[in-house]
Amino acid sequence: MGGATAPGLPARKLAAAVIDEVLRAKLALDDTHEKLAPSYGLDAADAALARAIAITAFRHLGTIQEAINARLERGSPRNSGPFEPIMVAAAAQILFLDVPDHAAVDLAIRHLHEDARSSRYVSLGNALLRRLAREREAILAEAVDPFLDTPEWLAESWMESYGEETAAAIAQSHRDEPPLDISVKDDAEGWAEKLNGLLLPTGSIRLRERQSIASLPGFDDGAWWVQDAAAALPVRLLAVQPGERIADLCAAPGGKTAQLAALGAQVTAVDRSGPRLRRLRANLERLGLTAEIVTKDATLWEVEPFDAVLLDAPCSATGTIRRHPDVAWTKSPDDRDKLVALQARLLEAAARLTRPGGRLVYCTCSLEPQEGEEQIETFLAAHPDFARKPIEPGEIGGIGEAIDRNGDLRTLPHQLRNETPRLSGWSGFYASRLIRL
Repeated sequence: MGGATAPGLPARKLAAAVIDEVLRAKLALDDTHEKLAPSYGLDAADAALARAIAITAFRHLGTIQEAINARLERGSPRNSGPFEPIMVAAAAQILFLDVPDHAAVDLAIRHLHEDARSSRYVSLGNALLRRLAREREAILAEAVDPFLDTPEWLAESWMESYGEETAAAIAQSHRDEPPLDISVKDDAEGWAEKLNGLLLPTGSIRLRERQSIASLPGFDDGAWWVQDAAAALPVRLLAVQPGERIADLCAAPGGKTAQLAALGAQVTAVDRSGPRLRRLRANLERLGLTAEIVTKDATLWEVEPFDAVLLDAPCSATGTIRRHPDVAWTKSPDDRDKLVALQARLLEAAARLTRPGGRLVYCTCSLEPQEGEEQIETFLAAHPDFARKPIEPGEIGGIGEAIDRNGDLRTLPHQLRNETPRLSGWSGFYASRLIRL
């Protein structure tokens, strides 16, 4: 077949390898792509195509797997090497991406030929993919159940937490391409105009068009940084005054550190990951902002208490599934429960670091109450010296639906409706603001 030289084949090979590795090793898609990409010798456009194929596959994995399984009478063949990830990558292109069917099919078949285990199933793969292409409209018309692309444990968790209607709206929103939001140092209205963006009521700017971030006006000058609109809210809750000493715990990659520094705070950014802090340092340098950077496990950090503490705790990240659809397929209830214990220890540390009269904001990008609401209830029951300071709608652009009955922040992916699905929604975030009495 001479497949190695076919234009576009290396990108498809990388996409299938990423899909396979993420599902087998339960690793993050972006980290896996970054690790594997160098060995494929791709240019930037082909590397981006491979990532787009893999992300699309995970965004619609339930629909793709159902479509494939329904057309393989005996299921996927055993001991067939990379057959399954090759089929999933090709199906993502045929069903959901603007790729000519013949290119998706031809390159997948060439790829099957390259492995002795999968080459025995070339005719099976060819028939399957041609049938998917023929029946695309029917497959998509039948994929109406919003939970089809959500693992069962998550669907059940959201139904229990939010009710069936809201859970279905969350699941449905995860099937849409995510918006791209930025935070600006100042002059949000001016930058919204310059960048052809939508100025959100919260002060974030949502870009109307997909484009290369680094080539946009203001990037090189450090006027703004990419940050999900919901992720920008916890800093607003701290109501920072210039010159205040503020600790940002678990700070990398630094979007919230940048917000705090831009407000004139004396920020100390703490994270135990050296490589992630290097990214934070590089981001601050581009933005022309300064912060003290400490490489330390926050649970072991002993210093003089701060005026305010922000803890963006490590979590299952189920609130980011729209942006990172692999999260749905790599995380489990066990992962969540292990993180709950870590969050409790970090919250204890954050409390020690908050001076009397100071503010503590705890937040996670998780939709699971165990990592949010329940964490704070447990903490407050054990700490009579802390009290909740309820959030007012005016603090978050008047979006009252994002405040729960306790006065905590609870953003959900289907909120914040705008004119198109891609301009709508935001990540699922929880935040609670506490005062040390």
